[in-house]
Amino acid sequence: MQHNHSKHAETATRNVHHGSRAAHEQHSHEQHAEHHHMHHEQHITQSGNQHAPMQHGGHTGHAGHSEHAGHSEAMFKRPFWISLVLSIPVVALAEMVQHMLGYHLPTFPGSAWIEPILASVIFWYGGWVFLRGAFDELRVFKPGMMTLVALAISTAYIYSLAVSFGLVSGMPFYWEMATLVTIMLLGHWMEMRAIGSAQSALKELAKLLPDVAERITPSGTEKVPVSALQMDDVLLVRPGSQIPADSVVLEGESQVNESMITGESRPQHKQPGEEVIAGTVNGSGSLRVRVVRTGEKTMLAGIMRLVEEAQQSRSQAQALADRAAYWLTFVAAGVALITLIAWTIAQGFNDVTLERVVTTLVVACPHALGLAIPLVIAISTALSARNGILVRDRLALEQARKLNAVIFDKTGTLTKGEQGLVRMLTQPTVREDEALARAAAIEGDSEHIIARALMSAARERHLSLPQVSQFQALPGRGVQAQIEGRTFQVGGPRLLAQAGVQLPTAFVDTVRAWGHSGQTVVYLLEERTVQAAFALADVIRPESREAVAALKKQGIRVAMLTGDSQEVAEWVAKELDIDEVFAQVLPEHKSEKVRELQRSGAKVAMVGDGVNDAPALAQADVGIAIGAGTDVARASAGIVLVKNDPRDILRIITLSKASYRKMLQNLAWAAGYNVIALPLAAGVLAPLGFVLPPAFGAVLMSLSTIIVALNAQLLRGLRLNDQSA
Repeated sequence: MQHNHSKHAETATRNVHHGSRAAHEQHSHEQHAEHHHMHHEQHITQSGNQHAPMQHGGHTGHAGHSEHAGHSEAMFKRPFWISLVLSIPVVALAEMVQHMLGYHLPTFPGSAWIEPILASVIFWYGGWVFLRGAFDELRVFKPGMMTLVALAISTAYIYSLAVSFGLVSGMPFYWEMATLVTIMLLGHWMEMRAIGSAQSALKELAKLLPDVAERITPSGTEKVPVSALQMDDVLLVRPGSQIPADSVVLEGESQVNESMITGESRPQHKQPGEEVIAGTVNGSGSLRVRVVRTGEKTMLAGIMRLVEEAQQSRSQAQALADRAAYWLTFVAAGVALITLIAWTIAQGFNDVTLERVVTTLVVACPHALGLAIPLVIAISTALSARNGILVRDRLALEQARKLNAVIFDKTGTLTKGEQGLVRMLTQPTVREDEALARAAAIEGDSEHIIARALMSAARERHLSLPQVSQFQALPGRGVQAQIEGRTFQVGGPRLLAQAGVQLPTAFVDTVRAWGHSGQTVVYLLEERTVQAAFALADVIRPESREAVAALKKQGIRVAMLTGDSQEVAEWVAKELDIDEVFAQVLPEHKSEKVRELQRSGAKVAMVGDGVNDAPALAQADVGIAIGAGTDVARASAGIVLVKNDPRDILRIITLSKASYRKMLQNLAWAAGYNVIALPLAAGVLAPLGFVLPPAFGAVLMSLSTIIVALNAQLLRGLRLNDQSA
């Protein structure tokens, strides 16, 4: 199975790329500078669009995309090596090099044509990628990086041929042209490798799905391609194998590693009735599962679709960089023309003048500007996806660094959205664990919300439950059963009232406070005596306290929004140390509360479950849907969190600030390089005896792009899981 994984990664993107590319080209007039990296940013995009295997439910026909991804690198790699080998004799035969190094090669009839013949092979074979790129750019009236390089090598080559054929006098530029092509090929090859690695996380996602699944049939099992799976198929998932489709467990228990999808580091225990996600890895137990989603509806497909959308969404900084790169092409061409005129006036048109023009064309690097932002976008999007943070809209991630207010929806966001035991009070003679075990045992067979809360609390404490007998429901009051011959009852205030039981004096004030906080109170009675009282409420997530404290530590206002009563809202706010509370707010009025904070000048993030918070999520500067689980396509939010972890808000802010810093660093380097390099190439320091040779100009140009690429790669070292404080 493993040997096909690279194949998966390669073609996983084909079909989806056509759709995304069409949308991309639809507004190409806005992206007038993309020509500077048309061969490179397309590579970014194509490496990342790995949705196709999902679209048909499987991985059939895995042969297209990666051939392009691989071809992008091979497009420079093979010509580089051939050009390098051919450049050695070209450089060795150059009269200038022989003179500089003090040696002389013997000549023979026709030897003068060895250099131009080899140089011609280098120009047409090694330089073809630049010539073709220039043709593509000029065909759509978008001159860019390839146009500048093609102009430089064509000028040097044509002038050199003219010298060889005796049409003009001077020194040929064959060795300069050969080294120029070779160095440019090396630089672009290195650049392709850097860009390709920016998409490694997405390629890994495409590898997660197995080739085949083991489907259970009346006669046993059969191996079928994942593409052939249908809804409600029952599959056997063996220990250590990958889950082939989103499914529900029918039989068996196991620990499933979901870290590659959700970012959750600990394996998750799965038992009958629970969902498993396509691409995750089964642990030591065998599972029988029923398929509930296949193809493009799986969570894995949704994640890759969202990541692709994020990488293609326009960034404000990228739009600025694209415009700068676009105009830099014309600036470079203009400087080259001025250089030609100035040097021709100063000393006539000769090989020195031509050398300055060629160097000026080569040294300009709109490419570094053009790649400054897309590389950061590709890496930050992949980094966030690995941590369960799915960026649907790049602008949302950009805005996150400016946030100074965060509004949390209460239910399902700060709390678990389910009743749980939050307080307990017992008689001095009764141990808490003993009282809870009895209450849970009596309620054990019920599906009532109170029963589930008590049973869950007992499981969390790892309590063993006593045997019960003579179970009896008490309509409207609670339940009754015997434990070891003693009669116990579990119920609410009505049970006490109808039985005429008085609360112990020590319980009265505490139970009253629970009621005022909106908590449900349940009692355990033995005969007519209250043994224990349990307070049930929507359980606060343990991560919520840490998240709120960390946000406030950064000076960010934290508010809570809920449709619950004021009492319940204030209790949760007090527990979490939240100062601003909006209670009893209807879903349709939540967006108005967001506007209130925005009118006060705040940059607001709204964090909700994405179901009834859509207007508020859309109104906020940054809308964040939390706890999406397998439903990752929540359209109202710019950022979707797979997990129910409010601390991810801190991670979003950290990633936003870090990626923005990288963008600025790259832009500053790319712009600063061009400001310095262009005048040097034009020869402004020639009166002081310093001129920039064309080959060195090519080295500088390649280095500038590689530095931008490597700087973007440093973003990979960001530890988002350490950003919770």
